Amino acid sequence: MSANELAQLRIQAGLSVDELAAMLGYSVRQVYRWEAGDGQPREAAVSLLRSMAAAGRTAPQAVRFNFIDLFAGIGGLRKAFDSIGGHCVFTSEYNKFAQQTYAANFRDNHPIFGDITTLADASDVPDHDVLVAGFPCQPFSIAGVSKKNSLGRNHGFACEAQGTLFFDVARILEKKRPAAFLLENVKNLTSHDKGRTFDVIMRTLREELGYNVWHRVIDAQHFVPQHRERIVIVGFRDDVPFSWDGLNLPPKGSKRMRAILHPQDGSEATEPPYTLGPSGQVNGKYTLTDKLWQYLKDYAEGHKAKGNGFGFGLVGPDDVARTLSARYYKDGSEILVSQGKRVNPRRLTPRECARLMGYPEDFRIPVSDTQAYKQFGNSVAVPVFQEVARLMQPHIQTVLERPRQLEVA
Repeated sequence: MSANELAQLRIQAGLSVDELAAMLGYSVRQVYRWEAGDGQPREAAVSLLRSMAAAGRTAPQAVRFNFIDLFAGIGGLRKAFDSIGGHCVFTSEYNKFAQQTYAANFRDNHPIFGDITTLADASDVPDHDVLVAGFPCQPFSIAGVSKKNSLGRNHGFACEAQGTLFFDVARILEKKRPAAFLLENVKNLTSHDKGRTFDVIMRTLREELGYNVWHRVIDAQHFVPQHRERIVIVGFRDDVPFSWDGLNLPPKGSKRMRAILHPQDGSEATEPPYTLGPSGQVNGKYTLTDKLWQYLKDYAEGHKAKGNGFGFGLVGPDDVARTLSARYYKDGSEILVSQGKRVNPRRLTPRECARLMGYPEDFRIPVSDTQAYKQFGNSVAVPVFQEVARLMQPHIQTVLERPRQLEVA
């Protein structure tokens, strides 16, 4: 690649020299050297730059609605609603490393807002048509509710949810009244705190905020080779004929680990530090040390002797993995890739984790392996929510069009 071609690709991708340097993990000085003809970046970086340049020349999809992305993580829900013509006008994510990954993958004209609990007034959130949030679940306090009732003070979610992260979702819904929302959480939300947490959430959304609400647990195994159940809650401001019956769910197990593992046969572009050499061999640093592998085997044997199933999860190309968790960086025990009887198993690389969560090949990972494992373990499986967003889209449009129809009438 010539120096001139590199500069042209950068310009077509809409990147400054500073932005390209940050994205690739090099110094600004090094990028200037490349563009002056002194060497060039690794092939994986050139391939990424070419795909970004191609995307920059593609006409943008028509914007159908605006949405906000709360507890955004690395943007899994964002990608789902981008895919149906949504335009993100506000992003909130408190973790600085997740912010780095989000910023590396989404080019916005708004800064990422940090901790949403520090937003004093929900009116400061831009107007939007859809709210999406993957909020963590916390138990709601019941202390003082009856006392506040007797004193005539606010109750309901203003009391019960105060101090929880769901409260911040509810106060924005109350103030902004978007046409629709999507909330995501772990499957066990329904039983959390003996069912009280879910009861408060549903009463708040339906009775106090007046939304029509549906919920369903969906296993990502329909789309990716991973057993990962999450609850999806969708709501609409108006009455619409929404139904889960329209979900297009491929058969479970139709995707196997082979689809996300590095082939290591030269058919995939090398991506240091994850893969190395002309054949794209997985970096040896992902192979478990003898000490760690022995510890995991002993741990599993100890639990087996006690009659329970705790232990590592060993997978091959034809298997489906357990749920990837945020603790994967510790020992990788829930998903270990077999490398044969004579070689210790290995962890997934961060790129394989990205694929396991349904992120595209051009999704950039600008953080350390430890942070990447935490981020993908906390993420949603993107294809699940792309399908939910597809199902929601016509009903979002129906609600948005109703005021205009009334005005004409």
